[in-house]
This record gives sequence, structure tokens and C-alpha cells, in this order.
Amino acid sequence: MAVVDVRVEALIGRPVDEVAGFAGDPSHAPEWYANISSVRWRTEPPVRVGSRMDFVAHFLGRRLAYTYEVVELVAGQRLVMRTAQGPFPMETTYTWTPAGDGTRMSLRNTGRPAGFARLAAPVVEAAMRRATTKDLARLKALLERGTRR
Repeated sequence: MAVVDVRVEALIGRPVDEVAGFAGDPSHAPEWYANISSVRWRTEPPVRVGSRMDFVAHFLGRRLAYTYEVVELVAGQRLVMRTAQGPFPMETTYTWTPAGDGTRMSLRNTGRPAGFARLAAPVVEAAMRRATTKDLARLKALLERGTRR
């Protein structure tokens, strides 16, 4: 079975608590993920283990609607979410570590695509790597400019 495993990192010139606080709040995802158009909470914020959110994204010309559930949270260090439903079973892991005066953020997506995505797993993986690299660059620019909402 095809497996997609994409991990990208960025060094962000802001403190860990600021980066983790912003990036670890799913409500902010549409601000820095180019492909995510909306997030709707199924459970009450703030984020915690068991939180569920509906995401709508557009990827490779397709509209994707899926629900993420938070399965692990270590405040300021690590957040792990898994799709609870949707077309592409996926796990997303954010980690934040101090790096000098800033933060090293890692974003990892792993999953087992089904249907069309399974057949095109190498293309999907390459597209995900490009997209997440751009997303982290967008997050970095947003936080370092101080223009976030």
C-alpha cells in the first residue's frame, strides 16, 4: 500500500510560545495554509486532546472536506491531529523547538491515500512537499512581519 510521508521545517524568528500559540490554533490555518479555505470547530475551542474541526481544502484541483481530531498535545512543543473522516486518511504533526532567538517548526504529514490518490501517491507526495514548504514560508513571513490577526 502506498504511503505518503512529507516533513518540512522552517526557522521562524519569533519565540516558541508565539509560534506554537498561533500555528497550533486550527482557527488560524486559513491564514497560512494556501489550500485551506475554512475551518469549523465541532468542539468548543481552545484546542485540546479530543478537539475536532472540519476543514475544507483545495488540492490538486479537488475540493477536500475532512475532519481532524487532536490526538496529542504538549503545549508549546507538539500537536498531532488525525483525520477522523474524509477521503485521505492523514496524520499531521507540528513540533516546535527553540532555535537561538527563534523557533524551529517542523510540519509532517503522513497517510495512506485511497482511490485516485493511491495510484498517484508519488505525485501527491511531491505536491504536498511543495505546498507545505510554501505554507511554512507563509507562516514565517506572517509571524515575522507581525501582521497576523
